[in-house]
Amino acid sequence: MEKTTGLIIKAISGFYYVEAADRVYECKARGSFRRKGISPAVGDRAEISIIAEDKAEVEDILPRRNYLIRPPLANLDRLFIVSSAAQPQPNLRIIDKISAVAFSKDIEPVIIFTKSDLEDCGKLTDIYNSIGIKSFACSMHSEDSRKQIMDLLKDKVSAFTGNTGVGKSTLLNSLFPELEITTAEISRKLGRGRHTTRHSELYKVGGGYVADTPGFSTVDIDRYELIRKDDIAYCFPEFREHLGECQFTGCSHRVEKGCAVIEAVKNGSIPVSRHESYRQMYDEVKDIPEWK
Repeated sequence: MEKTTGLIIKAISGFYYVEAADRVYECKARGSFRRKGISPAVGDRAEISIIAEDKAEVEDILPRRNYLIRPPLANLDRLFIVSSAAQPQPNLRIIDKISAVAFSKDIEPVIIFTKSDLEDCGKLTDIYNSIGIKSFACSMHSEDSRKQIMDLLKDKVSAFTGNTGVGKSTLLNSLFPELEITTAEISRKLGRGRHTTRHSELYKVGGGYVADTPGFSTVDIDRYELIRKDDIAYCFPEFREHLGECQFTGCSHRVEKGCAVIEAVKNGSIPVSRHESYRQMYDEVKDIPEWK
């Protein structure tokens, strides 16, 4: 039986679709995966055994660089966090939480603010660009916006995430009309839309791969992507140069006297909104036992 290695580009209803040697094979995972408690994920590099012209079995999963639990995605290079400038209003807590999870997984976050024709978001992009996170306003009608994104997609495996109604699928359709990703109208009464994507899939576009994923609008850090309280500060890149400079060891960087991080917030080198997000994330996990 011939074996080869490929990329899992879609997972749906227990079937895995593996791209290998310019072909796509429909695969089932062997029982050994269930016994080991391993599930193949979109983005995995997999070893497959070819059993027919377009059929195969997943034999093994190659070591992962990173892995997200929900949605299950592996080996991401960049995570594009899509927020709207208006309708709905941007939620910086969600942006900061997802970017922190990205840093914890060694994934580069990139922030895109859509609907910039409705609201100026210069202050928001300034916050993130000032701390080294790529951020820009995007207009669906701007060629410059499209080029910025396309340049970042080349040779990378990327995913897009954002709250319902921020225009994620509309953005992807604008970039890649051939995908025809379904979009939904925003409910003006509720201020949100209905998610229309039903499964995770990698699309080979822009010289790289792009994932569109269902249910990837927020990260429940307590349940899915837990970052321990002592590690959260390292997921805020603007904190790093100040860590170890506090007056007291074991500083939580929230309220303590002599805290170098708090001093940096006061002098403007760390944005206030970012420190508030950090404090909120810390408070969410501070009482979780280390063994849990």
